[in-house]
Amino acid sequence: MTEQTTDAAETVAGAKLTVVDKLRLLLDITKKISRSLDVDEVLELVMDTLGSLLPYDAAGIYMIERNPQADGTSNSGDLGALKGFSTTSVRGYDINELTELHLKVGEGLLGYAAQTGEPLIVHDVSQDPRYVNARRATCSEMVAPIISNDEVIGAFDLESDRKNAYTEDDLEILMLLASQVAIIIEKAMLHKQSVEKKRLQAQLEVARHVQLELLPSRDPQLEGFDISAYNFSTEEVSGDYYDFVSLYEDHLGIVIADVSGKGVPAALLMAFLRASLRAAIHIGYAPNISMSKVNYLLWESIENNQYVTAFYGALDATNRTLAYANAGHNPPLLMDAEGQARFIERGGLPLGMFRDTRYYEYYLPIQAGQIILLYTDGITEATNEYGAEYGRERLEVKVREGRELSARKLIDFLHADVLDWTNGRGASDDVTFVVVKAL
Repeated sequence: MTEQTTDAAETVAGAKLTVVDKLRLLLDITKKISRSLDVDEVLELVMDTLGSLLPYDAAGIYMIERNPQADGTSNSGDLGALKGFSTTSVRGYDINELTELHLKVGEGLLGYAAQTGEPLIVHDVSQDPRYVNARRATCSEMVAPIISNDEVIGAFDLESDRKNAYTEDDLEILMLLASQVAIIIEKAMLHKQSVEKKRLQAQLEVARHVQLELLPSRDPQLEGFDISAYNFSTEEVSGDYYDFVSLYEDHLGIVIADVSGKGVPAALLMAFLRASLRAAIHIGYAPNISMSKVNYLLWESIENNQYVTAFYGALDATNRTLAYANAGHNPPLLMDAEGQARFIERGGLPLGMFRDTRYYEYYLPIQAGQIILLYTDGITEATNEYGAEYGRERLEVKVREGRELSARKLIDFLHADVLDWTNGRGASDDVTFVVVKAL
């Protein structure tokens, strides 16, 4: 209690506090509690000073707990969204009485105030059917809801061993205190959210850095080929993945994958996929066997609603062939030097959906001047302002227009066209390109 508060309390020690005295004390209490950004500390400070403002024999501040399933849009009268009260800070109760008290919103005088958002005074609790006996000596009670942003978040409860202990002036003072507490709680919660947001952003930045380290640091060098890739992420971390794995001096493993979902869960699954697939590739498994091994590992490890689409090909530079397996990924675009193109519609189911999915290995002879474009569905599903998708037809047209460009410049050309298509917004999902040009 501040010195001024103590003086005011001593001045009227032998007399009844006037409304002005109570307002002065209220102001002092508000100043004191406004210095803290910790909700629990604020409530304890309020209870430590409340007795000098309003006399009571027992009192408490009770905060409302919400069901985890609540979406946050429910109003105070939506009982399905409200779980009950948590005893935050109390004075004057017997521990056994509190242990036996399990009020839900809508039950008792406290529950009534929380449900309706209305304060109330009961001069004789024995005459009010809403009263739930939580303390045998209580004769009168005063309750005031704590309201933040038009939503009841808790309530003050004052009990007295005398009948007719509280007046309407007392209720007004308690409501003023409740409104100040609501403001301070809201400020403390916003501060807590701000701190948590900064912490998460820092963690996401670290996760993004780690993920970038998992991607190839440079484009591969393979005689007779111009190869490049890039990932355009829509969030701090991406669920798209590409990789280049050196198999032999003239053999290169090429991978592109797209994990279902977004954000950190997708990024973690992407890292798991990379480790599993690289292990299978380094053992020397053929593309279809590698896919089967990874499929089983994912099926064992991920949730039922998660899956991964992936393409893995082994490019033989000497014989100019690509041995590949496709696990539900977007069909690659193959275009020759004259601009004739087709999408290679061969493959199986995405990884992780079923335990014993079988995959097949296919062979593609590569001619001079041909382009193989691997991509994720972020580009084909990018929508313009009218909701029309970018689509595979436009992708083919743009690859044809830019087929004389280098692999890296072709990627930049396609990404610029996506930005143009979406009026600068970009795709709503991660976009990844892998371009293989036979020189």
